[in-house]
Amino acid sequence: MEKKVPLTIDGKNVEATAGQTILDCANENGIFIPTLCNHPALSPIGACRMCLVEIKGQRNLQTSCTFPVTDGMEIQTDSKAVIDARKLVLDMIFSERNHFCPYCEMSGNCELQDLGYRYRVDHWVFPTYTKAFPLDATHKYYLMEHNRCVLCERCIRACDELVANHTLGLRQRGSESMVHADGNIPLGESTCISCGTCTQVCPTGALFYKRSAFMGKDSVTKQVKSTCNQCSIGCGTEVVTRGGNVLCIMGDWDAPVNKGLLCKMGRFEPLYDTRPRLTKPLLRGKGKSEEISWEKAIQTLAKQINTIKAPEIGVLAGSYSSNEALYLIKKLFNQKLQVSNIGLINTVAPRIFNKVQSKLEDITKSDIILVVGSDPLNDQPVASFIIKRAVDKGARLIVVDDKKNGLAPFAFMNIEMADISTAIDVARRAENPFILYGADITKAAIAELKKLEDKVNYIIVESGVNTVAAAALGLNNGYDPAALKLVYVLLGEQNCAGDDLFKRIPQNAFIVAQASYLSELTEKADLVLPAAIWSEQSSSLTNIEGRIQSINKAVEPLGEAKPDWEALQLLSIQLGKDITVSIDEVSTEVIKSLK
Repeated sequence: MEKKVPLTIDGKNVEATAGQTILDCANENGIFIPTLCNHPALSPIGACRMCLVEIKGQRNLQTSCTFPVTDGMEIQTDSKAVIDARKLVLDMIFSERNHFCPYCEMSGNCELQDLGYRYRVDHWVFPTYTKAFPLDATHKYYLMEHNRCVLCERCIRACDELVANHTLGLRQRGSESMVHADGNIPLGESTCISCGTCTQVCPTGALFYKRSAFMGKDSVTKQVKSTCNQCSIGCGTEVVTRGGNVLCIMGDWDAPVNKGLLCKMGRFEPLYDTRPRLTKPLLRGKGKSEEISWEKAIQTLAKQINTIKAPEIGVLAGSYSSNEALYLIKKLFNQKLQVSNIGLINTVAPRIFNKVQSKLEDITKSDIILVVGSDPLNDQPVASFIIKRAVDKGARLIVVDDKKNGLAPFAFMNIEMADISTAIDVARRAENPFILYGADITKAAIAELKKLEDKVNYIIVESGVNTVAAAALGLNNGYDPAALKLVYVLLGEQNCAGDDLFKRIPQNAFIVAQASYLSELTEKADLVLPAAIWSEQSSSLTNIEGRIQSINKAVEPLGEAKPDWEALQLLSIQLGKDITVSIDEVSTEVIKSLK
């Protein structure tokens, strides 16, 4: 049990955990202490001096974010000496750069501006606007405006401590100090990986997103907590909208999987997707597709299904499909219609160990990390951030792969799959080895990894997005299109060139594509059902840890697009097999199947 110590803050008797900082204790007890450089996800450095407090027995004021509590400590957070010191700090911060609030994108959402109002800064005590600082607009997604920087180093610490990319740093000294990238080269030409974490933690307008600039402050926008669907990690997000439009995507600091981190795939790429959307059902006739109603589309599909036998029907599901849609595929096609020819577009990794998987956060406790047959840096970047953080703290990384791997530069050993026994020998001598493996693992490597079952922690890094749920529901039992007369492709947002899908499908087969975007598949399909995208539906996903993650609708679907599960439910009703769907029921089914 954690030891508690009594202390007094502003005359109020409170308790704190031994070793806790004054700031954390004050926050837990609802006592406000202003901060600027501090952020809950980052290590405290006491750089801004805004959190100064008066401590009985201490000669000078102390930074509450770095000063630990002690038994019987007496603290004043709003004495005259403290207030005067904070106002002096603010006056100096405002004088160092060109903080002209009316022209700043962050006006209304700025932590420095809020402190200015709080302490009634209505004029400049020290000279300001004496020097112009540069603006770096070379990055595709965000700008670095040095005129508004307060040198809090949040961006630098985020790049180092959270993402472990080490792109940002400080150059020069004193009032001439500036944040720079890779030895002072343009941000857009640097090693920046476009995760956007630096921009999310910035307290002022020094770093801000290009796409959502001047689109509205927090008070006029809506924030919807949801889940990223760009890979199998399932990171928590906050989707910011205004007037039915998505402005930006932020990381959810409360999400247990990513704890606020996002990568380029989750934060930016969905907003810059230029693929043409499908907005109405399409039916091919006489060589061309025509728009039809949903009622006619479902009736046409039901008629086609009723005229052929179950062995002549095939279903191919993409990994972007929700838990609810995959559940309906199993219940409607497999159990009700007796269709067994069901498969997935992406591959599924084998199950090697007869034990429960670990969590991603457990990677940081490891001394040896084996990455086998997967490439998290390119396919699941947030997982690679956690791996690189562990490496920064002394863990050794071994990459086992026959292909080029993004994590190779960070590994102390890079070996081919045939030589995996070398990695196994190293892992055996480790105290806490961790394995991440994917679908590219070979049979020989599987046999070698089994030798570590008694001591290893592991995670299966599935490709795609919702592959865990699809496999748990038994939807990868062997898809063979050779003799099919009807193929139902649940594609959703997934990219599809179509070559592999059409290679073995008979030319006279009736192809149904449930998809969000125009593609080669939808151009050849006989019936197209428009699907809602990530921001337009409420459903759920299952991530690689086995967590059920909620997706919440942020905006209305474009045109007549419908959530993937809703279209399948309409089909079940038309076929007289009405299947009710609830997120709780589906979650129970998926969790039961995972055990």
